[in-house]
Amino acid sequence: MKRSLSTLGVSLLVLSLFLMTGSCQREYVKPSAGNRLIRHFSDDKAVSSYILFVNMGHDGATCPGCMTVDGITFHVDCQGLGDRCAKSSRVALQEVEGGYTLTTLDTLGLTSDDFCNMSARSLQCSEDAEYAYLNIPAQLVYRDSTTLQFTFTGLTFSDEPVYSNE
Repeated sequence: MKRSLSTLGVSLLVLSLFLMTGSCQREYVKPSAGNRLIRHFSDDKAVSSYILFVNMGHDGATCPGCMTVDGITFHVDCQGLGDRCAKSSRVALQEVEGGYTLTTLDTLGLTSDDFCNMSARSLQCSEDAEYAYLNIPAQLVYRDSTTLQFTFTGLTFSDEPVYSNE
């Protein structure tokens, strides 16, 4: 008898917890695809600093070659189309004539190679930003020989993503 009463008590407790949590309407939040731009607050007020999170690259086993340099086509891991590798870098955003540029502030965040093959990407901006997306057109950029940083050009902001991030 005692056992059935304790079982009944536990059952009622579980049922009441279920009903309380079930009655709360929770909004489903879709997980981030990883392509984001988040404001980074630093002591240097002259630079608009951000953290760029981007998924890049695809399987080399199924890629006959995605880059051509001096007439030679080859595959480079974690660069170009796809979302195989999660990368991040601290970057500076600057407004220039007719658009924006993004310059890496670290050396190896995106790649240790001397080039970065960035496919077209729309990065979701942090919630406090004026626009919802920063759009980076496809481009192959080379490391600056002095600073060892990459600079991406022709960037735009928009309320909707311009690129599909594939």
